[in-house]
Amino acid sequence: MTQYTFGDPGVLELAELERPEAGHGEALVRVRAAGVNPSDWKIRSGLLPRFGPPPFVLGLDFAGTREDTGEEVYGVVYPPRGAYAEFTVASLDGLARKPSTVDWVHAAALPTAGLTAYQPLAGIAKIGPGDRVLIHAAAGGVGHLAVQIAKYRGAHVIGTARASKHDFLRGLGADELIDYTTTDFTTAVRDVDVVLDPIGAEYAVRSLDVLTPDGILLDVRGTGPDRAEVRAKAAARGIRYDEFRMAPTTEDLDEIAGLVDAGALRVSVEQVFPLEHAAKAHELSETGRATGKLVLTV
Repeated sequence: MTQYTFGDPGVLELAELERPEAGHGEALVRVRAAGVNPSDWKIRSGLLPRFGPPPFVLGLDFAGTREDTGEEVYGVVYPPRGAYAEFTVASLDGLARKPSTVDWVHAAALPTAGLTAYQPLAGIAKIGPGDRVLIHAAAGGVGHLAVQIAKYRGAHVIGTARASKHDFLRGLGADELIDYTTTDFTTAVRDVDVVLDPIGAEYAVRSLDVLTPDGILLDVRGTGPDRAEVRAKAAARGIRYDEFRMAPTTEDLDEIAGLVDAGALRVSVEQVFPLEHAAKAHELSETGRATGKLVLTV
């Protein structure tokens, strides 16, 4: 699956491309499934131009088989040699053994969202027992994994989500839930130690109001709109503000796989599409209404 111009989902098209070749420190992987992330449609449309102009192959997340060893693996790749393909080439640093207790689809749903939840919560905020953690968009791809990781580490977990998704989140361990369509979260919660925010903009600014003086706001949007206002207001209050960007490592992917195999973390997949229907997956992803993850089978 490739694209030759920026645009709407219709620019995605199937194409016969040469099989990529692995270089030093890389592995050729036969892709079995590819995860769909919001960054994919943003790259496709030109909103995230960091990978240069098309043509390129989209897709960050994959699960598949190493051609050289036969090992079942999962991990992260980047355009132009993305995961929406029969074969991709992955850096060994962004590759790990696939969780043994899940299938290709669920393994492919994990890497980017799992790392975006795990690395800031465990590595930056270092949350632990008794911490109060607020997770925005808690039913989304990153959010529903963050709920479980925070709960596993002993935190009191608060989430914002539509009321229709509250039962789903309670089943993942959320302690308190706020329906953002009817309630301003700043009136419903206080004394939060950590906010994990995949939304940004006014949500980020308002999140400063619910944090303790030594709290931390984790902005996990990666590249995107300017954060000058949030940065300035956080600094004025002495609140830590971390503009997080996910960086895959084998060690962290192994940690996530271990949580999955131990039964402490499960990824929810709302819908699976064949690769040729990637445009439909992008249309759903762009609504921002998916619960959990979307995956392509290859």
